[in-house]
Amino acid sequence: MIRLLTLITLLAVTGLAQAFSIDELSQQLGKPTVVRGPFIQEKHLRALPVPLTSKGNFVLAKANGLLWLLSSPVQQDYRIDARGIARRDPGGWQVLPSRGGGAEQNQLFFAVLQGDSRQLQKDFELALQGDAQHWTLQLTPRSLLLKQIFTRIDISGGEYVERIQLAETQGDSTVLRMTNSTSSSNLSAAERADFAQ
Repeated sequence: MIRLLTLITLLAVTGLAQAFSIDELSQQLGKPTVVRGPFIQEKHLRALPVPLTSKGNFVLAKANGLLWLLSSPVQQDYRIDARGIARRDPGGWQVLPSRGGGAEQNQLFFAVLQGDSRQLQKDFELALQGDAQHWTLQLTPRSLLLKQIFTRIDISGGEYVERIQLAETQGDSTVLRMTNSTSSSNLSAAERADFAQ
């Protein structure tokens, strides 16, 4: 009987020690200075039998923002930072006017990739499952504006965010996969120039 109680106590303590919290996930995702890699985005529209697929690369720099570099089906570069969203055209980076909830959605996207739980908890109920290597975070909207756009957002990953699924209220959804991300301590010269403009 004593052995059984000891075993149960050890299992309970081990389970508590291995619990993975929202704060630990935030620290894990916020640790790298720069994260970059390829992405595939699929937009599933109710009216279309196959998803609209786009591909490209991203650069997430903790101190600067996000570069979203589409290569297919069209080539188009975007930058999301404290100034808002900018699109590159032949004359350089042009800040786009924010429309409706667009600015809030962009800040949300940035918060998701950085693992900024404080920002996310302002607008969502967060439910985390798993451990540091394999986790899933479900976001359920709290704010009225986000409830009008999303029914829920599911994010999963390991060392970095690997998959984001946005379920929209009208029945459409977006799936974003970033499965080969790497980290670095520095931006390239070209990336620094892009964030500086």
